[in-house]
Amino acid sequence: MSLTASPTLPPGASRTAVLWAAILASSMGFIDSSVTAIAMPAIRASLQTSLEAAQWINAAYLLTLSALVLTGGALGDRFGTARVFAIGIGLFIAASIACALALDAPQMIAARAFKGAAAALMVPGSMAIIGRVYPREERGRALGLWAAASTATMALGPVLGGLILTWGGAQSWRLIFGMNLPLGLIALWLLRGQSGQDRGTPGAPVDLIGAGLATLGLGLLAFALTSRGAASLPAGIAGLGVMALFLRHEARVAEPLIRLGLFRSLAFSGANLATFLLYFGITGVSFYLPMTAVSAWGISAFEVTAAFLPISVTIALFSAPVGRLADRIGPGPLMAAGGAIVAVAQSGMALTAAEGDFWGRILPLMILSGLGMALVVAPLTVAVMAAAADSEQGAASGINNAVARAAGLVAVALLGRLAAESYGAITPATPGFGLPGSDPAHLLATEAAFARIAWVSAIGAALSAATAALTLRRRAPR
Repeated sequence: MSLTASPTLPPGASRTAVLWAAILASSMGFIDSSVTAIAMPAIRASLQTSLEAAQWINAAYLLTLSALVLTGGALGDRFGTARVFAIGIGLFIAASIACALALDAPQMIAARAFKGAAAALMVPGSMAIIGRVYPREERGRALGLWAAASTATMALGPVLGGLILTWGGAQSWRLIFGMNLPLGLIALWLLRGQSGQDRGTPGAPVDLIGAGLATLGLGLLAFALTSRGAASLPAGIAGLGVMALFLRHEARVAEPLIRLGLFRSLAFSGANLATFLLYFGITGVSFYLPMTAVSAWGISAFEVTAAFLPISVTIALFSAPVGRLADRIGPGPLMAAGGAIVAVAQSGMALTAAEGDFWGRILPLMILSGLGMALVVAPLTVAVMAAAADSEQGAASGINNAVARAAGLVAVALLGRLAAESYGAITPATPGFGLPGSDPAHLLATEAAFARIAWVSAIGAALSAATAALTLRRRAPR
């Protein structure tokens, strides 16, 4: 995606309108995962889905988004940022409606996969279009407003979703997906007239073969991690083979999705490995905590949102000062400290899960985890951008975005399998992990499964901290 194009605006157009369109669109993408995690117990009860199907409802979105987000940026360069951005918003709205109308798990999974593909067109454009319409001297302030407003909306989304789920009835989860309709329509209205001014670069190549290989390879790996049948091992081997073909293709194609030469930098490789490990841990706890709290601890969907607010609020409050500190001392120490704090918080959740004390144990530990993330987010951006040349900034940012999404995909698939096996080892009887129940065996099995999820997530966060400490500079280069 290009962030260096000359600012262009049609007559009478407003940069503020474009900025708010970008904020609304990015907010839809940011909100989706957290709100879906909160709504998952209600979705499972309404559609009567298994844990494996619930994993795929989330994984399908992450699969197509992580595999196609770089393609979305390339399509914006090829056909025009504003045009592709608007198409992505429109498709995201349509996919949200399809999710709201789904009658069973296969329909929901298909709609979520479609939604992820739409987000892959929308997410890169939300930042790129700001770079297109704002001059360089005003771009930093605009991006800062975009980040702050998007974070605030991301914090508000789960709260509204929790209110709807708590007081709206058994089918109210469908309204959760309907929240995207007004946001998307307003964004499209604000973008009116933009596409004609940005025709892209006709003839610019788009690596569709690479996109197909990435989608197939990640899909096979997700199936292998999720499935507990005999096909899981062959699917995993096939997935690794396809990903090897993808890397070979990327090394040979003239305009690849992933510029493998960037990984020759130890700092760039270290930053992305730290990203993968940290977001693996964060996504694992975030996705399975609502299921545990609602199904075993009697916490309402609205109350569960209290666990998600600390991360959004602390990131919004501390990102700017932490980013300035990263410029002074380098991103490595801050990312290492942040990852270590997240690891401590998740270890605490593993140790106290059996107590079932959401307010006294889990919520304070989620606040601690939010503080850890606040030390990571801005320095991570600094680390990724500092490791890439000026001409590679867009590619570096896109790769890091894709790595974070892929980490979430792997976490949901692998940790769900771990939860099911842990639950089944204590009681093979229904209802199963993540479904409501009150008998002692169900409570014990659910808490034990969540504890194992938290332990593995804590290991991921600890390894992320170690990676940052070993590979990233202590002091930023002058």
